[in-house]
Amino acid sequence: MGSLDGKVAIVTGAGGGIGKAHALLLAKEGACVVVNDLGGARDGTGASSSMADAVVEEITASGGKAVASYGSVTDKAAAQEMVDQAVRAFGKLDILIANAGILRDKSFKNMDDDMWDVVLDVHLRGTYLTTKAAYDRMIEQGTGGRIVMTSSTSGLLGNFGQTNYGAAKAGIAGFTRCLWLEGLKYGITVNVLAPTAMSRLTEDILPEGVQDKFPPENVSPAIVWLCTDEAKDITGRQWLIGGNNVSLLSWQVTPIADRPLDEGPWDVADIGEKILASKDSWPPINPLRGA
Repeated sequence: MGSLDGKVAIVTGAGGGIGKAHALLLAKEGACVVVNDLGGARDGTGASSSMADAVVEEITASGGKAVASYGSVTDKAAAQEMVDQAVRAFGKLDILIANAGILRDKSFKNMDDDMWDVVLDVHLRGTYLTTKAAYDRMIEQGTGGRIVMTSSTSGLLGNFGQTNYGAAKAGIAGFTRCLWLEGLKYGITVNVLAPTAMSRLTEDILPEGVQDKFPPENVSPAIVWLCTDEAKDITGRQWLIGGNNVSLLSWQVTPIADRPLDEGPWDVADIGEKILASKDSWPPINPLRGA
């Protein structure tokens, strides 16, 4: 008996890396899986059915149930078709893991409109389109559901050369922080993952000396658990997972200055003095970098 017996899941970008690891573990835990992957290069160019087909073959060879989907998450009709395919093949939809992504890294000085637009289209709009189709289906079914969106520390904490990617990933986190509040009414949990793992997207980003410490398979157990019935009350959280380290990222408020409103607004120099005096107590901008 698996923890997800009888559940039906869609994983986008499941032809390799973290998405593949999610799909394999979901199937191992008993879920039927729609394995979606456009089969393109990491910059979003090209397309092939081979990546999704290979994952489906691996799942079925192990006794699991899966079907392949080759549509682009940027295509509204394709996003809806993923959901329809899950229903046709397995009768319903319980889980969406929105994982598909590409990279077009460049310093902002050298960024052009095409690099910006395509990354936001795949990550932010693609997450919206697939989530919208899945969310509407889950509401229609009336039995709740699980949605996990994929953000990044580049969006939550920042990273050089990834303004387009970071903006998209920050948008996904903001999307999650709003949607979970609406999902409460319907029993739909919405969480966000910021993973660190070795994959096609990170092979030239993670230093060679640490790549072996971040296998994609190690990210999936906590995320798959969040898809179980046992996790029905866990929603609206930001999960940082890399290696076997699982952490929650939560915002904190650092008081700097306050005064009664009837005293009027702060003088520019006075508030500047207060800000500078509090600076040593500020939390780091990026705790992973210690800065």
